[in-house]
Amino acid sequence: MATETEPIPVQAGARQGAGRRRPALSPSRAGDFKQCPLLYRFRAVDRLPETPTKAQVRGTVVHAVLERLYGLPAVQRVPETAHGLLAPTWAGLLAEQPGLGAIFDEGEDPADWLASADGLIDGYFELEDPRRLQPEACELLVETELPSGVLLRGYIDRLDVAPTGEIRVVDYKTGAAPREIGEAKALFQMKFYALAVWRLRGEVPRQLRLMYLADRQSLAYTPDEGELARFERTLDAIWAAILRAGRSGDFRPNKSKLCGWCSHQAHCPEFGGTPPEYPGWPEPDPGEESALDRAD
Repeated sequence: MATETEPIPVQAGARQGAGRRRPALSPSRAGDFKQCPLLYRFRAVDRLPETPTKAQVRGTVVHAVLERLYGLPAVQRVPETAHGLLAPTWAGLLAEQPGLGAIFDEGEDPADWLASADGLIDGYFELEDPRRLQPEACELLVETELPSGVLLRGYIDRLDVAPTGEIRVVDYKTGAAPREIGEAKALFQMKFYALAVWRLRGEVPRQLRLMYLADRQSLAYTPDEGELARFERTLDAIWAAILRAGRSGDFRPNKSKLCGWCSHQAHCPEFGGTPPEYPGWPEPDPGEESALDRAD
């Protein structure tokens, strides 16, 4: 983990071990607090369980397949290989998390669900040819401390570095290309990654690329240093607000049309529910995000 004075990037695919971790801000948890402070509390402080959707789990499988694909020699990165990785990747994920089998209804054939991921794989190959690429890292855990002391932590799907040094941050999206709210959320996430890379390497990424596999669309964005400096101040303000709420326990609900997708309405005052008794600021890290957070 980064020291207090000199942040150090964590290598691709690395996972930190168990134990006490310094509180950090991830793009998923920052987005939760922006959307609804009470949602942040339910997920990061109370850690209320959520049943993942089939779409989320499918997205996790596809992300893992693409990571494994780039671990192969370039000549083997063809559609047939990627399709062949789907079943063993799902089997491995299910072995690690047997509870994921609960996403299926009684009598439902998981093979039919898994076959729906074939279209996402085809969508990826329509957008680019992985045989022509050699990423520096896939599923890269980045961690850096801002000058304010806020610790950022997040996973980047893929980091490309050109021979001339230009950096590209790539994020795979397995859902449909978003409308206005979803697009703003995706851009927030990508700016988070761009800021982390800039602070770690001293180089502003040349391009942020969002690849929407279902719709076979690719969106590119070019950040600049001034924009990332302003975004850094935004994250400072979000973390300061989280800490204030954490000290007081006052995480207020923010009712919106996104509430329809929330798993915690039974505990939300806006829907007649009562939150659990506030347990205090959590340890270990309340900024941690899971693979399901990134599978959208």
